[in-house]
Amino acid sequence: MADKDSEQKPDFARGIPADDLPEGAMLEGRLGDDKVLLLRRDGRVTAIGARCTHLGAPMAKGIVVGGELRCPWHHARFSLETGEAVGAPAFDPLPCYRAEERDGRITVTGRREAPAKPETKAPGRIVIVGGGAGGHACAEWLARAGHGGAVTLVSDDPDPPYDRTFCSKQYLSGKAKREATLLAPEGFYRGDGPRLLHDRAVSLDLGAEEVVTAGGERLAYDALVIATGAAPQRPDLPGFDRPEVRLLRSLADADALIAAAASARTIAVVGASFIGLEVAAAMVAREKTVTVVAPDAVPLARVLGEAVGRFVQGLHEEKGVTFRLGRKVEGFDGSALALDDGSRIEADLVVLGTGVVPRTDLAEGAGLTLAGKDEGGGIAVDGTLRASAPGIYAVGDVAAYPDPRSGRSLRVEHWVHAQRQGQHVARALLGETAPFAETPFFWSGHYGTSLRYVGHAGSAEDTRIEGDVAKGDFAVTYREDGRDAALATCKRDRESLEVEAAWDREARAEG
Repeated sequence: MADKDSEQKPDFARGIPADDLPEGAMLEGRLGDDKVLLLRRDGRVTAIGARCTHLGAPMAKGIVVGGELRCPWHHARFSLETGEAVGAPAFDPLPCYRAEERDGRITVTGRREAPAKPETKAPGRIVIVGGGAGGHACAEWLARAGHGGAVTLVSDDPDPPYDRTFCSKQYLSGKAKREATLLAPEGFYRGDGPRLLHDRAVSLDLGAEEVVTAGGERLAYDALVIATGAAPQRPDLPGFDRPEVRLLRSLADADALIAAAASARTIAVVGASFIGLEVAAAMVAREKTVTVVAPDAVPLARVLGEAVGRFVQGLHEEKGVTFRLGRKVEGFDGSALALDDGSRIEADLVVLGTGVVPRTDLAEGAGLTLAGKDEGGGIAVDGTLRASAPGIYAVGDVAAYPDPRSGRSLRVEHWVHAQRQGQHVARALLGETAPFAETPFFWSGHYGTSLRYVGHAGSAEDTRIEGDVAKGDFAVTYREDGRDAALATCKRDRESLEVEAAWDREARAEG
């Protein structure tokens, strides 16, 4: 049975007046129980699924760029022609429908099959080290192209690839079950699909073109993708090795934190980072007393600026979170944190949100070129994400790549950006030659309020604010070297999409 919202939408089986869909318009309706989106571009009417296959965003609020429909929430991209998810974070396609325009009316008559995919050249033996965002996205794209059997994904995580953003958001807060975090259906990494090897890559034999694992396997490759990500930092402070002090990076970390929180009354979060604040929100959802401690005067000010940082702080304070800002932690005795001003904060459980460092040990051991510390570290790659040795690529948190817009080397720790880098390498392995030119993007959720951020700015010193930050309706532009470098928005999803698309075009032109 159709839900109440769908019943209020036009019934496309009965048809609508053609004038209801002028040039450039999008209109959501229904076909039976299906939610369908009608679009008119260059006079042509297209019918496609109306809900993003990632997390269900209404695609009617998105935009069309170059024959692709972009999702308003998390910026996934779909081909209007085939429905295929051509840009992460979505992997599943949108359904496509037959639309007819006749005698002044438009009707949708049923689903249509997507055109057959063109054949691609066999990429040879592909080994991917790391089962996170970039590693899985690369494997999934190759499997989608019919070459899953050529792929071995080596992961030292005990779980199959999952959506790490759930670890600090939906799963940690109790709003999603564990199985909802998984990125691929059961069986994807079996049979004719990619092989998932739960093991740790310990070295690279560049001469033999082999990856050596802790379990003793030697995996020959024609192309190697390093997607080892980053590891959370644990400050060297007294008591921070106690079991009550937790890190959050993996799904297993989230499991342990959920279990520990069940018997905890007071929770202290060290670090007012995005992860730290998302953990605070998740613990509030579990009805815990939460204190955030950080040396910053304003949370997130270095990234988002003081105005947006204070806005985010206010969202948390309205839910009961206490902030101890401008303070450093000196230790933990099992029941309280000691601060540098002599005060103490009671805590049954401590969660660290104190940053990450790229996992470069494998690359360093093989003699691959690394980026300097002033560039954020990581593995140095070129504009196509190739590392310094033949046949080797690096993607995600571990890769330092040349940004075509700024001309600088960037190492970006964003989930969607890592996925898109993995997809880019997969396309390169299938014969595409274009440089990587995706605009960085991430989102962060706080009690139902979502922030979108596109681009990359090294600081938030030079800003231009539109709207009212205090009321949660704003667009803040961050400038560097006299140009717009990044944009943070709240309740302005379309503007975020349009700026991202414009910067994508600029980056391709520069590349």
